Amino acid sequence: MQSLNSSVRTPVSLRDLVLDRLPHLRLNSPFLIQLRHWEYWPFAVVYFPVFLYHIWLSIKARSFFFFSASNPSIETGGLLGESKVAILDRIDAEFKPKTVFVPGSAQANTVASLLNEHGLAFPLIAKPNVGERGWRVEKIERWESLINYIQSNPGDFLIQKYVDEPLELGVFYYRLPGESQGVISSIVQKEFLSVRGNGRNCIEELIMQNERAILQLPALIQQYGPQLHEIPAAGKTITLVHIGNHSKGTKFLNANHLITPQLARVFDQISQPIDGFYYGRFDLRCRSVADLYSGKHIRVLELNGAGAEPAHIYQPGFSIWKAWGVLLHHWQVLYTISRENHRRGVPYMTLSEAMSSWKQIQKNKE
Repeated sequence: MQSLNSSVRTPVSLRDLVLDRLPHLRLNSPFLIQLRHWEYWPFAVVYFPVFLYHIWLSIKARSFFFFSASNPSIETGGLLGESKVAILDRIDAEFKPKTVFVPGSAQANTVASLLNEHGLAFPLIAKPNVGERGWRVEKIERWESLINYIQSNPGDFLIQKYVDEPLELGVFYYRLPGESQGVISSIVQKEFLSVRGNGRNCIEELIMQNERAILQLPALIQQYGPQLHEIPAAGKTITLVHIGNHSKGTKFLNANHLITPQLARVFDQISQPIDGFYYGRFDLRCRSVADLYSGKHIRVLELNGAGAEPAHIYQPGFSIWKAWGVLLHHWQVLYTISRENHRRGVPYMTLSEAMSSWKQIQKNKE
């Protein structure tokens, strides 16, 4: 029988044909990974029930911006546009790393002088003074990287001593106005994005075996380039990202088992001297759980106000229904605190003030 084609071709299955033409249908494709795990869903989708509840609470409070009264000493209550350095300045020096504010107009020689003046050395953390969800937060290892950050950064930013402690947590704390004791309602433990060598696969191949790492692959290629082709020794752990942010691949783990009355008293001690603070999440690093309970060697990297989340809900496998329940409960607490502060004379933010904050945020991102 005469062959219709003189070349020999390897048979291709219908499945392979479909996947070649629709790569987003591969089981390890970013599309399906994000679809299977709600923790990666768009913010507007996850928060839709919260938006509806916010409307109801706003009607009761007669202000869409009632949340701004939750933390009177923080701009907008800490929901948007707040200054990180202004908040850190209110925290006792015992509980925070050395931090330097750098104006957006500063030149490299000015930054060098600031580092020398405050005794800061590499590695460092650089982050925008106004920003959220890990936007432009970077670990800086050398002077050349800092120069690049200075030149590419459009607004004011912070340079912070890198805290190399093994335990990174987000502790959600709130206290009713007039009360001396508060509540810890959520603790998230952060597990940095990493891969473990097997002596056979290169780092890029190990990344392709890790769903969380796959989502970060474009950024990792840009950051590490040819280093991803190296083969780590069996058992060696390679930390790919040193920033404890969910958007950068950090795994958030439910650590609510750490909540005790003793720990609540520790955070009473930390928070009560912060004038006008009642509701938010402390993002911190410390040496051990024992040190956490004793209040020793705690370094608060950031304090987030009304916009903070009880981040333990992002534990892989945590039910979206339970997550919505947790979020709605915290918004009820936010409403209660805001209304009480308003009753005590704290005004709500006006529409013009909200628009001004929004415009400033967009300007900082340009």
